Amino acid sequence: MRGKLLTRFRSSMASVFSLPSSITLTPLILLLSISQVAPSLPQWPLSRIPVVLPQTTEDRPAPHFQADARLDVISPCDPECHKMAPPPSYSDLRSILSYETLHSNGHLTETAVGIYGYARPKTTLATPSRQKRQIFGHDGRFSIVGRDYLLNYPFSAAVKLSTGCSGTLVGDRHVLTAAHCVHDGKNYVKGAQKLRVGFLKPKQHDNSASATNATNGNNRRPSPDKMKFQWIRAKRTHVPKGWIKGNANDIGMDYDYALLELKKAHKRRHMKLGVSPSAKQLPGRRVQFSGYDNDRPGQLVYRFCRAGEETSDLLYQHCDAQPGASGSGVYARMWDRRSRRWERKVIGVFSGHQWVDRDGASQEFNVAVRVTPLKYAQICYWIKGNYVDCREG
Repeated sequence: MRGKLLTRFRSSMASVFSLPSSITLTPLILLLSISQVAPSLPQWPLSRIPVVLPQTTEDRPAPHFQADARLDVISPCDPECHKMAPPPSYSDLRSILSYETLHSNGHLTETAVGIYGYARPKTTLATPSRQKRQIFGHDGRFSIVGRDYLLNYPFSAAVKLSTGCSGTLVGDRHVLTAAHCVHDGKNYVKGAQKLRVGFLKPKQHDNSASATNATNGNNRRPSPDKMKFQWIRAKRTHVPKGWIKGNANDIGMDYDYALLELKKAHKRRHMKLGVSPSAKQLPGRRVQFSGYDNDRPGQLVYRFCRAGEETSDLLYQHCDAQPGASGSGVYARMWDRRSRRWERKVIGVFSGHQWVDRDGASQEFNVAVRVTPLKYAQICYWIKGNYVDCREG
């Protein structure tokens, strides 16, 4: 009976596709299977990217660099507060996305921007979940050891800032980090003018020590896994006015991101920038990031976790983290329909451990700033120097 049904199926398929009945159906069945499975793959959404263009640039008074760098963020606004905030107007957005540029010689400028082709989101994202600790139960962080891992992508894209934060390579000479790592909301922090970016690399063998060991008949060499930081100076730093207090945006934390341009190009593979999808679109609703937590000095710490509550600009997640990890690029790995391959993309910046004063009690959250289409357009322009290469997120 099964053989007769298979023969009839082949005959019917042959009549539909005008194929001989003797042809094997395996490739066709596989093709049909693939077409059914492909849509279920976690795919990067095709986002409409607006244009954010600089218009005028003016000199600003030189900063004093008197503020101490902070590795945490204080905000009086919790997730519900963020969701209740009225959406910014077009004029507000222009003010928020205007930005300051700090040059390595201390020169400071402010640039006004124009926004084109922007469609305001219709809904505010929300999923019920609130976190209250930096470490959630068992510490789920992993220290990455061994040069075979540390020097390979994606871990090699994580860098350390001389102010104590972390960052992620997003261009040949560009690093994405948190704004609070260089600016406290009122002024630039100590060390921001001479900001350096550290790349973890193997220690070079000491030739004199090697010669001494050889003389003493000791052929042992230093461990190849001992690492050190090689530092590159930052040439300029871009900070959005949305982070700087006294602007139209009183919350500020929504714009806790900054871009550093290095004085020379690095030779590592950088991570692509992407527009943050909603948490439910992420594979397993998970995000991941690597940074230099200060309770594990000299170690790169990796973690992955489930994304929780979200607003249009912020992502609250369950990742275990300590100060020092702030500024890390939060990323996901999904299928890119344009390149037809799996791609890791930075979709947010880990802002760090947020303390919120509510009814006289302190509550805690781990928060990342989402890369929205507007933020993508701005950051991409800072990297590329034109908007033509920034239309696909």
